[in-house]
Amino acid sequence: MAINVFFDDVNVGDVLPAWSRKTDFMNWNRYAAVNDEFVYIHMDDEAGRAALNEKGAFGMGNLRYAYILNALRDWAGDEAEIREVGCQFRAINQKNDILTVTGTVKEKKVEDGENRVYLDVNVVNQSGSATCPGHAVVVLPTRVDWRARSTVGNTQRTP
Repeated sequence: MAINVFFDDVNVGDVLPAWSRKTDFMNWNRYAAVNDEFVYIHMDDEAGRAALNEKGAFGMGNLRYAYILNALRDWAGDEAEIREVGCQFRAINQKNDILTVTGTVKEKKVEDGENRVYLDVNVVNQSGSATCPGHAVVVLPTRVDWRARSTVGNTQRTP
């Protein structure tokens, strides 16, 4: 079980580590295979141009959503709960774009007994253009709660 960040250590204004991927047909095909999303505009240049993208086939919006989820999980760790993610697909990502998930902590509070962190997130391309603005809510463990849980029956597991 990996814990990458505790609620205690997060501050408003903190920036998530950049999480980047280069997109191309190989990545799109992997995503399409897992999600049964073989849509022609994402696989065929002629179909992409017919859909008014002069550069041809273009990336899936939901792949960027998945990138946001991956970035949040890598930041927060396995013991966190990604409670909510919402985003808008505002721009097309082209073949060979470098997409980077960004995020900033906007608020943190204990609400309904949970340690919630509210973030603004986005996926930007290599030119710095925002393609997928959104928000996320992540529930994080505290150091005290983690120590209490991890020491029950195992005195060697404390971060």
